Amino acid sequence: MELTKQQFTEDLRKSLTQNFAKTTKNANDQEIYMSLARVIKGYYSKIWLEDNEYKDKTAAKQTYYFSIEFMPGRMLKSNLLNLGLLQTVRDALADIGSDLDKISENEQDMAIGNGGLGRLASCFMDSLASTGLPGNGNGIRYKYGLFKQRIIDGYQVELPDVWLTNGNPWEVRRSDKAVEVKFGGNVWMEEIGHGRYTPHFENQETILAVPYDTAMVGYENKTVNNLCLWRAELPEGSEVIHPSLDYMQDVDTLSAVLYPDDSNYSGRLLRLKQEYFFVSAGLQRIVNHYLNLGLPLPRIPEHVAVHINDTHPALCIPEFMRILIDEHEMSWESAWQLTVKTMSYTNHTIMAEAMEKWSEEMMKSLLPRIYQIIVEIDNRFAKEYIPKVGPSLVHNTRIVKDGKVHMANLSIIGSHSTNGVAKIHSDLLKDVVLHDFYIIFPERFNNKTNGIAERRWIQIANEELSGLIDETIGKSWRKDLNDLTVLKAFQDNDEILNKFEAVKFHDKERLAKLILEKNGITVNPNAIFDVQVKRLHAYKRQLLNLLHIMKLYFDIKDGNAENMVPRVFIFGAKAAPSYQYAKAIIKAINEVANMINSDTDVEDKLKVVFLENYNVSLAEQIIPSANVGEQISLASTEASGTSNMKFMLNGALTIGTLDGANIEIKDAVGDENIFIFGMNKDDVLEYYTNGRYQSTEIYNSNPILKRILNAFVDGSIPNIENEGREIFDSMTVYNDEYFVLRDFDSYVETQKRLEDYYRDRHAWNKSCLLNIANAARFSSDRTVREYAEQIWQINPR
Repeated sequence: MELTKQQFTEDLRKSLTQNFAKTTKNANDQEIYMSLARVIKGYYSKIWLEDNEYKDKTAAKQTYYFSIEFMPGRMLKSNLLNLGLLQTVRDALADIGSDLDKISENEQDMAIGNGGLGRLASCFMDSLASTGLPGNGNGIRYKYGLFKQRIIDGYQVELPDVWLTNGNPWEVRRSDKAVEVKFGGNVWMEEIGHGRYTPHFENQETILAVPYDTAMVGYENKTVNNLCLWRAELPEGSEVIHPSLDYMQDVDTLSAVLYPDDSNYSGRLLRLKQEYFFVSAGLQRIVNHYLNLGLPLPRIPEHVAVHINDTHPALCIPEFMRILIDEHEMSWESAWQLTVKTMSYTNHTIMAEAMEKWSEEMMKSLLPRIYQIIVEIDNRFAKEYIPKVGPSLVHNTRIVKDGKVHMANLSIIGSHSTNGVAKIHSDLLKDVVLHDFYIIFPERFNNKTNGIAERRWIQIANEELSGLIDETIGKSWRKDLNDLTVLKAFQDNDEILNKFEAVKFHDKERLAKLILEKNGITVNPNAIFDVQVKRLHAYKRQLLNLLHIMKLYFDIKDGNAENMVPRVFIFGAKAAPSYQYAKAIIKAINEVANMINSDTDVEDKLKVVFLENYNVSLAEQIIPSANVGEQISLASTEASGTSNMKFMLNGALTIGTLDGANIEIKDAVGDENIFIFGMNKDDVLEYYTNGRYQSTEIYNSNPILKRILNAFVDGSIPNIENEGREIFDSMTVYNDEYFVLRDFDSYVETQKRLEDYYRDRHAWNKSCLLNIANAARFSSDRTVREYAEQIWQINPR
């Protein structure tokens, strides 16, 4: 949009006066931020209104993306960028003595996500709007989110993430769109003739679901989509005249915390309740809006696509059936046909333990009508397919079996599309993990490799690099990332390569300053910044990284590292509160860091940094500075990964296994511009099949590894007596579940090759440039266009 600095400054002054009775001279940064957000919200609200009117008038088909988590990050710069106002506002603020970067730090990251699942969902929200596609998000407005991580004495400590203390200026409460969600009680069916039944309920718990809408502003276009987040509140009216404190707390808890502790029954019950809460509320709102447009319900798949992001929203399928059958008296057969046509499902894992299964008794108690519908879906599936494919395949794919309700099975049977998120992942789903389903429904399986929103991950996160790209090849890449390929023409131009290296060095200097402020550690910007940032989980193998760090440390202590290129190893990760092993690894990383960073023999050859409370805003500071991105999960365990794509776009080289999207990055950049090590998926599957892996054989035969592992239990690493024993036993007594020891030598050799390559500045910088130049295929703009064309059948405005 067109806006002068003078007009913006006047709008900001008015906002400060109206909201805080202050001027730009005496307002603090928090007040300026809140006023600025309201001004920006005012700018896009007219576009939002017009786009909503356009969508309603045309009744164009829209996608509704259901996800238990989103990780939007800070919205201020994103909205300014997409409105085309970033530089105007930056300059105008500078004129009145304010700094946009400093002001933006007053915005709290929305605490409604945890890891890759939520960040992917937010990248999709950005890309849907920026490609002009009508797509909306549906989730929960968590009061506290996951948790705020603090590291105290090396341990992860979980504190409430009180992100709403000063309110959220971007959201709009839509109390007129509130709906009721019901739990528990008794249900029975009454025959009403012609083989039809109607349900009757008693003693149900009713909770009010209130939507809070946040605009998803498209990049320099006319599209503004909606992210709807639901808050649980006490129902209105006379149903609860004098609610008890316990009841009020139960209602508040429902939308309070992301991923309640599922190590006990009450935590699991709350998780299931949350999943139904946002599914039921979202579908009710969708159907109500659809009917208000005067459209016929039997044609709803022509106007609505519902996407199930992992199994958390799998209850969309029986809830949609409930709405169609119970509330709109549709026949089962008609309702089922509409449901399958409307629903689609993305699988995000190949690990069986990560595919949700709920106790039948819990489901029956909490959601009695939904349980009835699921059982009926399961029985009809068996009746239809046993004659077609035989009892064995049907038994393996039943939704309800062994006292459990299998949510992945429900998601596949009840939708028309099931996709993985990287080629290797989708192949493993078809060939191994969901092979029986693939035999029954081969036409439903497809691949959609994940992507990232380049606007946030380079235009916002790395403005200096973006400016240099503009200077080198022009600005067209900002709207079409494929234009980055023009950078290949400069791969042997030392002047350009040196400029890119200078930008990287500036990014490293900024991160070094942040590390000093946060951790009190001085790091050398000339060192290799080697970064692993992602959720802390055994399969992601942060431990393998740590074992290599210990090897380098011992090399230094033994006097075998005279020619070593200095390294700074940077970690950022949260462990689930109940995941003790992951928390033990965090403790070990921090104690190794303390040991190395305080050892005068090491000097600046080696530093280890764990940055607490990893989130989107911290990632925006870490990723641009990385020379190396660690993507070292065991082959066949990481569905895709997206941090690998962010590192690539910012000119870092990947060290990784042939897992997830690493394979496709390797195909894009060439073998010489990525560092691949370790077993491939076939090697891993062979070990799983023959059961011959013996980690103790490696431990006993490899003196380097033996020394490193012994350090965890012999006192060499201080302050980890319990954690060190747990890690040591996991590698030896419990046979190293994720083959860390098996891949160690290959990893060490590849790290040495990487270090040698880093010494050749021309070669290294060329590889960095080629990574940037080939990043376009990992844009989430590309990903959502594939979803739109091949799964959702939605069209851009």
